[in-house]
Amino acid sequence: MNKIIMGLIMSLIIGFHSFAEPVKADETPIQIASEAAVLMDSQSGAILYGKNEDAKMYPASLTKIATAIYAIEKGNLDEQVNISEYATKIDGTKVYLNQGEQVTLKKLILGMMVNSGNDAALAIAIHLDGSLESYSKHVNEFLKKEVGVKNTHFTNPHGLFNENHYTTAEDLGRILNYAMKNKEFREIFGTKKIDWQGESWSTTLLSHHRILKGEIPYEGVTGGKTGFVDESKQTLATTADNGKVKLSAILLKSESKRKIYDDTIQLFDFGFANFKTSIIKKGEEFKTANKKFRANQAVFVTEPIVQAERKVSPEGMLTIKGKNGKAIQKLQLDEVANKRSEVKKTSRKPEQNGILPMNPVIGGGVFLMAAGFWVLNRKQKKGRRYRSR
Repeated sequence: MNKIIMGLIMSLIIGFHSFAEPVKADETPIQIASEAAVLMDSQSGAILYGKNEDAKMYPASLTKIATAIYAIEKGNLDEQVNISEYATKIDGTKVYLNQGEQVTLKKLILGMMVNSGNDAALAIAIHLDGSLESYSKHVNEFLKKEVGVKNTHFTNPHGLFNENHYTTAEDLGRILNYAMKNKEFREIFGTKKIDWQGESWSTTLLSHHRILKGEIPYEGVTGGKTGFVDESKQTLATTADNGKVKLSAILLKSESKRKIYDDTIQLFDFGFANFKTSIIKKGEEFKTANKKFRANQAVFVTEPIVQAERKVSPEGMLTIKGKNGKAIQKLQLDEVANKRSEVKKTSRKPEQNGILPMNPVIGGGVFLMAAGFWVLNRKQKKGRRYRSR
């Protein structure tokens, strides 16, 4: 019975599953020195600022954001990873792993994210997929299927330069936003320092992100990752939260560290000053003309702090608009069918009980004729009584 009732309820709803469609927000007076940049609402995915956000770029160590969330979702953080000789011989920044050393997967992810250890990244990839080639195949499938990247192809887990290892600022923002939904990732991404006990050395690893560790003060920063190779220049990923909106900033190919942090602060200042995150509740209804629409699930939307406008098209597309009527975000709603009371039809013949069913007009005429005969009959009888006297 419950299944039947639920089926009837669902039959009143017409349309497809609700989805959020990010739209680039208003043009701003921001002056960003980095070659590519994007500022996004971490929860809704709305793009609040973009500069060459869909241009093909080399991400350097921001690649490790993808490696981290892939490892967290695919692996067991408590399992021991056996370090291969191949991983120990990689170039660049390391946590100085030894061949044959046993390290937990979580510790390797921390070493990769906090100290940007390339040896830790490579050890993770080999542990998860057996080889670098297999890792590349599987991580790209993961990013397309689970995250929805559009123009990303990774050949390695660490970000050392390869012409076929590329992404975009927008895709990196998508990857970061996806990762930030995971509690383990959020904790690791926000880690400023860790005590590292290894076979080669014992030390305290410090984050390379200058805002995250407090060298450049900025209130509300919740996580960060740096990157650099000659071909990529400086790259930076940062998240922040002021209690009204959670923001993700990606900056690519900056000529200097100072400029890339200045760019990040400009983006956060702009985002916090102008936007907030709201929730459209499951079942919330919107009307336009003679139609009614509703959201079939709770969804985050980004709205301007002032001059916010929600407008629904006749097709059920809800557009969140800001200053000058420019779109910030779009959401497809489901149409709710009109409830109309209908007379139930039956194939059963009516019971006659010896009386033939009549058309109302004919029935009325028969009644009047019968009444006339009755009156006439009464007059005739009365006349006979008078004559008999």
